[in-house]
Amino acid sequence: MNARTVAIIPARGGSKGIRHKNLRPVGGQPILQRCIQAARLAQGVDAVYVSTDDEDYARKAREWGAEVVMRPADLANDTASSESALLHALDEIERCQGEAPEVLVFLQCTSPLTTAEDIDATLRLMRERQADAAFSATPSHSFLWKADDKGNAVGVNHDRSFRPRRQDREPEYRETGAIYAMRVMGFRQHRHRFFGHVVIYPVPAERAWEIDDPEDFAVCEALAQYAKQDAANAPFPEDLKAVLFDFDGVFTDNRVWVNQDGIESVACNRSDGLQLGALKKTGLELMIVSKEQNPVVSARARKLKLPVMQGIDDKPAAIGAWLQERGLSWEQLIYVGNDLNDVDCLRRAGCGVAVADAYPEAKDAADLVLSRAGGHGAIRELCDLLLK
Repeated sequence: MNARTVAIIPARGGSKGIRHKNLRPVGGQPILQRCIQAARLAQGVDAVYVSTDDEDYARKAREWGAEVVMRPADLANDTASSESALLHALDEIERCQGEAPEVLVFLQCTSPLTTAEDIDATLRLMRERQADAAFSATPSHSFLWKADDKGNAVGVNHDRSFRPRRQDREPEYRETGAIYAMRVMGFRQHRHRFFGHVVIYPVPAERAWEIDDPEDFAVCEALAQYAKQDAANAPFPEDLKAVLFDFDGVFTDNRVWVNQDGIESVACNRSDGLQLGALKKTGLELMIVSKEQNPVVSARARKLKLPVMQGIDDKPAAIGAWLQERGLSWEQLIYVGNDLNDVDCLRRAGCGVAVADAYPEAKDAADLVLSRAGGHGAIRELCDLLLK
């Protein structure tokens, strides 16, 4: 089936400001991968393409689920416009699928905090308003100034003799550079992104940051970590069917007591068990998946009346087989972990959840980082969020 709405992500390999900028990570993922992932998760996007002149970018883009349009050198220099790359990509897409897409979503991976919801909302606004194009922007109440030819300060968007309160000013909007949606026929005719009836999709300031300088990576990293700790907006799967838990460091605080006979014991949190009972009543499938072979794992699972897979060295393979038996997908799953051997599962799950004291690599891979540590109410915190 031909794609009616395509996302195109230009990713030129020759950035002079920041070398290999598009492969630098934010929130544990290269910014190009983050952009591809957001586009693939957007319900209104049928296909995702990366336009690049760089073979390494092309290989990685394919690994991350995008299709690739190789850009000729004359469209990959410092003077080539984004529009020229988009028009070339549209021509290649039409040549391959036999007809042109109807709608183009132009995404820039230098805005690494863009979400699938932002993309869908921009498309929805364009269609509801019967607009030709839409773009993301963030509200601004700033007083802008410029210097005239004599060096005197001149108000750009205000009268300097009158200083209204912020709440009394009509907001203006600053482009984020993240999302531009447009009808392909009009874009090809006008050859620029702002044609006809154009509407603005407002995004909050915390998702409006654009990477121009090395320092911007630090800001975006902090904002990405903040977003992961925003439990009120936890990205739980809409069609959630199962919640799977690691044991050590999730049910426990990762400590172990060993007596003189070599018998190990651990401490768990009773409040976790109480809320798991309430969560089971919702019909969700719950299970413990542990690499640990100690019988304490199965003993705790029996107490909680939870199924357990124990002594699992390859968790992704074991969980994948379990999902297949039930006709489920990773997208319908929440996985809760804390350790390095949880990273792959956290990334594959529809929502990966890390406890507060998880390894940094696990936090980077997670979609949500809980405020409580393993063995100290982390499971109860997650149960409370799900039961709401």
